[in-house]
Amino acid sequence: MTVYETDVPGVGRKFELDVGDGARAVVLLHHDGRVELFRRDSPEADSEKLFDLTNRQANRLGSILEGAYFESVDLDDVSVPLGDAIIEWTEVPDDSPLAGRTLAAANVRGETGASVIAIQRGDETEPNPGPQTALEAGDVLVALGTREEQSALAALVRGD
Repeated sequence: MTVYETDVPGVGRKFELDVGDGARAVVLLHHDGRVELFRRDSPEADSEKLFDLTNRQANRLGSILEGAYFESVDLDDVSVPLGDAIIEWTEVPDDSPLAGRTLAAANVRGETGASVIAIQRGDETEPNPGPQTALEAGDVLVALGTREEQSALAALVRGD
């Protein structure tokens, strides 16, 4: 992971972080502690400003990103009582080919190997949905499966 640093005379210091596929996260630290956050989707594209942070907000965000509030773990090192299976949440986007289809018609388990164990729809959760349960855009599928099966489910939901 590459981080590019640049002095911005009279302003502060700019940091750019490669985040994949040519995109970068851009952080501009002002001398007075203010922070501006930008994103740039490609090297040729202009940066898009996301938001401004006060010094205090920036420090709090930095603490969160450092893990002071929650320490993430390397999932490859986690063992769970489900063997190789994990539980993941996958949102059905508006343009998903699964929107409007039932679990049976979409053949989710047959196509991916993952089992949908619940569907979160707004504030409601439908546990153990049956094969005739229709999927809607915005649904969050709670699925049980291996990492590979979860990846296949995410691709199916996106229409890849």
